[in-house]
Amino acid sequence: MSSTDIVVVLNPGAGRRRAVRQEHVLQHLLEQMSRRTGLRWRIVRSAYAGHAAELARQAALDGASIVVAAGGDGTCGEVAGGLVGTHARLGILPLGTGNDFARCVGIPEDLQIAVENLFTGKPRRIDLGLVENAAGKRYFINIAGCGFDAAVAHRVNRGFPFLRGTAAYVAAVLQTIVTFQPVSMRIRLDDHTVQHDALLCSVANAQYYGGGMRIAPFAQVDDGWLDVCIVRAVHKLEFVRMFPRVFSGTHITHPHFLMYRAKQVHVESTHPVPVLIDGDVVGTTPVQFYLHPGAIEAILPAK
Repeated sequence: MSSTDIVVVLNPGAGRRRAVRQEHVLQHLLEQMSRRTGLRWRIVRSAYAGHAAELARQAALDGASIVVAAGGDGTCGEVAGGLVGTHARLGILPLGTGNDFARCVGIPEDLQIAVENLFTGKPRRIDLGLVENAAGKRYFINIAGCGFDAAVAHRVNRGFPFLRGTAAYVAAVLQTIVTFQPVSMRIRLDDHTVQHDALLCSVANAQYYGGGMRIAPFAQVDDGWLDVCIVRAVHKLEFVRMFPRVFSGTHITHPHFLMYRAKQVHVESTHPVPVLIDGDVVGTTPVQFYLHPGAIEAILPAK
């Protein structure tokens, strides 16, 4: 063990500063668990895009056994990426807006239970995805993609004064669909290529994004596949009508939703559209998505 066994990488802006507002509670809970287990801990704050990955990697190289992402899906993805190639395990404290990856693996938003999971959970090896475009390379733990969902995330990230979580995403979807136009996408899925006028191409390691939308209902974080959802161009009223089905995962029977599985996905579009990586908008198409199977170990609920 190092002088610090558990390093918590806290994103102060996560969940509209929910993470930083909860920091004193988090310190108290960690201290309680530390007295019971003897494990030592400390909290570090990320300050800019990519900083969480840097802090996580340094903590792992310094010998931390668990590096914890305290924030939303973007923080989880950054911290996870920073741990690739190290022996440190990922812990998760869902303090963001959507917390979709935590939802998928069964970590509740109740901070006390989430902290207890760091000490009582079981290590499980999970897959990561890797995104590459002109903006650079970045790992993702939950869901990436391009098109409409990235435009929605951009609107959510700009903020709604009185909404958070699912309500914020639903409001952003209804606002964005008014002006968003489909684009012709050429999508290579391993050795198979399809071309569609499409609203979006979602590339999923897990099932949920957007505050509970079950876009890839059969995705598993350790199955060695990326689940790909392409939404073909559809009349806007029809989109609004079918949109609620995404929350239950029954949208996949609609003819405008196409589902595939692949290990590599390459997307080109007739004009650049934004790229989504774990809730953050990073660059535009063209973009490539790769699977990194069994990339890291995460501390997940024992059940």
